Amino acid sequence: MTETINNNFSKDLNFLKAHTNIIVLQEGESALAIAPQFQGRVMTSTTNISEGASFGWINKKVIEAGFLPEEERKGRLENQIYVFGGEERFWLGPEGGQFSLFFKPEDNFDFSNWKTPAVIDTEAFTLVSKTNNTAMFEHQCELINKSGTIFKMGIGRSISILNKASIQNILNKTFSDNIAFVGYQTNNQITNIGKKPWLPETGLPSIWLLGMYKPSPETTMVIPFKAGEDDDLGPKVNDSYFGKVPEAYLEVNNDVLYFKGDGTKRSKIGINSKRSKGISGSYDAVGKVLTLVTYNAQDATNGYVNSAWEYQEEPYAGDVINAYNDGAPEPGVAPMGPFYELESSSPAAALKPNETMVHIQTTIHLQGDEDELSAIAETTLGVSVDAILKSLEG
Repeated sequence: MTETINNNFSKDLNFLKAHTNIIVLQEGESALAIAPQFQGRVMTSTTNISEGASFGWINKKVIEAGFLPEEERKGRLENQIYVFGGEERFWLGPEGGQFSLFFKPEDNFDFSNWKTPAVIDTEAFTLVSKTNNTAMFEHQCELINKSGTIFKMGIGRSISILNKASIQNILNKTFSDNIAFVGYQTNNQITNIGKKPWLPETGLPSIWLLGMYKPSPETTMVIPFKAGEDDDLGPKVNDSYFGKVPEAYLEVNNDVLYFKGDGTKRSKIGINSKRSKGISGSYDAVGKVLTLVTYNAQDATNGYVNSAWEYQEEPYAGDVINAYNDGAPEPGVAPMGPFYELESSSPAAALKPNETMVHIQTTIHLQGDEDELSAIAETTLGVSVDAILKSLEG
C-alpha cells in the first residue's frame, strides 16, 4: 500500500499525458494536472513537480482503455460510469430520490438502473483560457431528472493554483519551509439557460465536488462540526448511506468525528449545513500529509439536495459535506478503487432564467514536520495530530 501512496507525480503525469490532453498549472515547485476531456477535473497534485508524491487516485486501467464503443460497454461498469478517478471532479446532484439526475422516470433505485449523466461522464469541457496558474472551462447541456423535469444548463469551472501567502491566509496560520505545500481553488457555476425557472416542487440540481485520494492503512479523515442538541442542529452525522458504519471505522465525539480512509470498507457519511464548520480533512501518518478541504458557506434558502436512493419525504434535507471510504461492495467483489473521498455540495439551485449558482472549493495538501502539521491541524480542524493518531484505536 505504501508503494501506491508514494507513486510520484512525474510518473502519473507522464501516464496521463500518454492517454489524454493534460494541462499543468504550476506555482513554484507545486503543480496540478488537469484533464479537459474529463470535465476539467484535477487528476492529481504535488508539492514538488519533479520528485514529489502524487495525491490524486487515478484509475489507470480505465484511462488506458479509454472510451469504449457501445457494444463493448454492455455488461460493464463503463455502461454506467467511467471511473477515471481524479482528486477533484465537477459533478451534479441529486444522485437519488424522485428528483435524481441518475435514474430514469420509470426505473426503480437498483444499481443496475443507475447511470451517470453524459455531461459529467463522457463529455469534454471546453478550455476557454489558460495562464501558468489558472485554467477556465465552460460547457452547456440539457438534463432530465427522474420526475421528468428538463434543465437547460450552462456550466463554468475555473481552477487556480495557490501561492504560499494565499494558503497561509486561508489557513489563518503561517508555516515554515519545513512544510511542502500545494493548494488550489475551483470556482464552479451552473446557470439556468432555459426559459423556465427551476422550482423546488419539480426538482432542483446542485453542484457537487468530489475528491478521490490514495488510501493508506494509516489515513484518517477528520471532520469538525458544531456541538449542540440534535433537536436544534440535526444528527451529528448521517451514517446510513450504505448501512451503519462499524465502530472500528467511525468515531463520533462531541464536536469532531474520525473516519478511516484505508480503502477496505465501503462506507459513506454526511454532515448537514447546520452542523458544518465549512471544512473537512484527512491525515496520512505514513506520508505525513495533512489534507484540508473548504468551501464557500452561503445561504441555502431551498436547502441541500438529498441523494439517498429512495423516494424522499424531505428531498432538500441533504448534506453539505460527505466523506467516503471505498471497499468491496459485497463479499468476493473487488472495490472500485480503492480510494477515499472528501466532498462538498452547493445549496439546491432554484434559479430563474439567466441566474447562476456559484460553489467554490479549496483543497490544500501540506507535508513535512509533524509538529508543525499538528499546529495547523489544531488551528483548522480543532484537533492535534496526536489526537488523530489515537482515534479509532478501539
